[in-house]
Amino acid sequence: MSELSLFPAQLVARPKSSLHRALVTVAIMAASIVVLAILVYGFDYYWMSLAERPFSLKHSSLKPSGQVGIGLGMLGFSLFLIIFLYPLRKKIPWLAKRGSTKNWLDFHIVAGCTAPLIIAFHASFKFQGIAGMAFWMMVAVALSGIGGRYIYAQIPRTLNSAEISLKVLEDMESSLSQELMDERIFSPTDLKPLLNIPTADQVREMSAFAAIVSMSKVDFSRRFHIARLRSKVLQGGGRIRTLGGFRSSGNASIESAIETAKRRASLSMRIAYLAKTQQVFHLWHVVHRPVSYAFAVLAILHIGVAISLGFV
Repeated sequence: MSELSLFPAQLVARPKSSLHRALVTVAIMAASIVVLAILVYGFDYYWMSLAERPFSLKHSSLKPSGQVGIGLGMLGFSLFLIIFLYPLRKKIPWLAKRGSTKNWLDFHIVAGCTAPLIIAFHASFKFQGIAGMAFWMMVAVALSGIGGRYIYAQIPRTLNSAEISLKVLEDMESSLSQELMDERIFSPTDLKPLLNIPTADQVREMSAFAAIVSMSKVDFSRRFHIARLRSKVLQGGGRIRTLGGFRSSGNASIESAIETAKRRASLSMRIAYLAKTQQVFHLWHVVHRPVSYAFAVLAILHIGVAISLGFV
């Protein structure tokens, strides 16, 4: 048994279950289909000026108080409820026992990204008054949520979701480094661009914003370094089949070394940025939560006003 196998599998690769991955894929596809269908059907109406819309045959259905408009509002409200199930599960024991936080967060993000689009169609892209304030606040929440999800993914966690120590990460990195050298497919020179990551001391000197930008660049460039490594050991035909190294080669030895290299680079990045990501994630919570709650209050006010005025 290798030393690496002594560590929990979630710390090394953190794989998603096939069922969860399939459910998230279905949710994304369903959201995409709904948004595209609305866009295709109502594009000519939404493209009109506000003065021209009342003369459109689609106005009675696509206006905010129309049949389709109301349906979109109800769909947006349903997504709104799904979004707030995620923070509520921390308060409700029954929900807390259903699935992992990470899995819930994936659906939270899907709903959070879809809701602003559905609400934009519901409002016919007219953002005024309380509804307008709620919409732009929802957009801010969605964008900050995407950023928060990325930062959250960079903070390694144990099986019980407690943060692991830097020492454990360093031990894992050492094990992966030895495993990579034992495979002898890539030389240290080949691996140098992939493993060229700022040190923890360098990251400590960065501002929070600069550290996140730097980490994003390292994470993004890793895909190109991996493709270059794969292309380096393939012949011309293999490079074409793998689209320049971006797809799997199908060679077990090469892909095993590639996977080890990816883990090694990922762990090195997490070690370097660990303290900063923890700091940023804490600050993100301080901002994201109150903005989310403010959006919820405005959304409820808008719904209450719409019902009281007879728009529903």
